[in-house]
Formats: sequence, C-alpha cells, structure tokens
Amino acid sequence: MAALSLIPNSSPALAQASAAQAAGRTKPSPLAPSEIVAAAPKADWTAIPASDLLVMDLAPDAKGRPRRVVIQLLPPPFSQGWIGNIRKLAGAHWWDGLSINRVQDNYVVQWGDGNAEDKAKAKPLPEGLAVMPESEYTTDDLTVVVPFGKEPIFEGRKHALRNFGNNRDAYAATVGFLDGWPIAYGGGGRLVGSTFETNAWPIHCYGMVGVGRDLPPNTGTGAELYVVIGHAPRHLDRNIALVGRVIEGIEHLSSLPRGTLPLGFYASPEERTGIQSIRLGSEVADLPLYEYLSTESESFAKYADARANRRDDFFIRPAGGADICNIPVPVRRAQ
Repeated sequence: MAALSLIPNSSPALAQASAAQAAGRTKPSPLAPSEIVAAAPKADWTAIPASDLLVMDLAPDAKGRPRRVVIQLLPPPFSQGWIGNIRKLAGAHWWDGLSINRVQDNYVVQWGDGNAEDKAKAKPLPEGLAVMPESEYTTDDLTVVVPFGKEPIFEGRKHALRNFGNNRDAYAATVGFLDGWPIAYGGGGRLVGSTFETNAWPIHCYGMVGVGRDLPPNTGTGAELYVVIGHAPRHLDRNIALVGRVIEGIEHLSSLPRGTLPLGFYASPEERTGIQSIRLGSEVADLPLYEYLSTESESFAKYADARANRRDDFFIRPAGGADICNIPVPVRRAQ
C-alpha cells in the first residue's frame, strides 16, 4: 500500500512538485481549484460591506452550541425592491422569535412566520413594504458592447459580466459572473449599433436565498425566505425573486431534520427550529470581515478554467466545461 506524506505549512507549488517527483514526473501537475484560490493575491479579493450582510442566529443545537448563518445580499441592479423590504424587516427585528418551518430534502429550507396562514395569529408586517411586479425578477439594466472581431464586453451601471470558457447552459442563452455572482442573460433584446441591450437575472445555485411567495401575481414581500440546499433548481429562475446567498453557516440549515408534510413542512410547531434574531451585518458587533474572489481577476479566470477542466492528479480526462453552479465563487474571512 502506498503511503501519502503530507508536508506541513508547504506551499501548493511545493506540494505539487513533491507529488510529481514521487510519481516519477519531472514537472508538477497543474494546481487544483482550491490551490489556485489559496494562492490568489490579496489584490484579487473584494471586501463585502457589513451593510450587505444578513446575520441569522438560530436557537442553539442539542449540545448548546450556537448556530449562525451569514447571508450576502445581492447588489444592484438585481431584486432591490425585495432587498429593501428585507432591510426594513431586519431593522424592525421582525424575524426575532419566528422559526424555520420547512425543510424539503434536496430542495430548500424556508423560514418566516409559522402562523402566517392564520390571520388571528399571524405577526403583523412592518408598514411601508414595497410590492414588486413579476418583471422585477429580471433586469434590463445591462448592455452588451460588441467590438468588431473581438469578444463582447458586458456593461451596465459600471458592472462588467465575465464569461468563463465553455458556458453552455440548458436554461439561458448565456451565463457568466457579474460582480461575484452567477448570472444568466440573453432572454430577448435589441441591437443598437454595436450595443445589444438585453436582460439578465440571478441563478438558483446551491446556497442562494430566495423569496417565498403565493400563486402569481403575488411576488412575496421578503418576509418568507428560503435557501437552496440541493441540486440547483434552475427551473425557478425568473419565477421567484433571488435576494442573496449563504456565505457561512449553511451546514446549520442543510443538516436540519426534513419535514414530513407535503413540500417538507413540519407537522407540528415543536419540530421547528427557532430563530433568535436576524440582523443586518452593520448591527452585529462581532462580525468578521468577509471577502470574495473578484470574478474580474486573473485568479478567478484560472480557478473557473480549473473547475471546468480538472487537470490535477486525481482526474483522467478534463470535462471541457462546467455548469455555472459548479463554479461557486470563493468567499472567505478576510486575511
């Protein structure tokens, strides 16, 4: 049986060189995606403002350990009406004392007012919440500049959407990354000179947070939220508002007992997990600084290519492409 030797505190390049030597190769194998991320310079990381974070503290687990979930809210121009409501709800401490009411296997975890269907017991919502039309599930605040003989340049309100390698997609004409988020676009548009005006929308990947709603034309207020804990339900894209993603603590949601009623709802209030509080990050004194790997950086380009074409030692054949949700944007505590 071959023995694997680990080199404490060694660099990824040194570890690869050692592995290559042990395997009889003269050159180190290409870096794995995680090694590319670890080697990314500080300049390639973008800080996430605390005001763009939502911090959910659940009731302690059975052993008394705290359970904190940190959510990053989507930036403009996406879903800002719902996000404005979420900021009001958090500012009013509306979720305090409510619960997680639904856990559906390979699908979503949902939280809010477990008595929302009973008008006599439902918790009143704060005044002044906005009502959004279905058209707000997408944005047309994005233009595509097409220089002759060159790759398109995607711009809109100073945003730049970056494609990655082979970006075929079953649910959209094109997918890519915009300011650190997975985005789809191309659902119609018009060509004006060298500029193509199109619409774009965020994507239901693992860990994304959306707004629960009733049947159309209801679009939800943001009081009922869910997070994806299974295979990316892309059929929900453009049908429900996405407002953010979990960047830390998703294990506290994905490991919860599954509900036994239809759609994963719990059969009794006793099965629900209580919510101690939900606050904007700017209100949380002990919150660390988080940052994401800029999707405009060379490090991210290398990382995305490595995710789509695994060339490190474990793999035999590169896939030649990757689903957009299989290229999660790296997020870390600031170093």
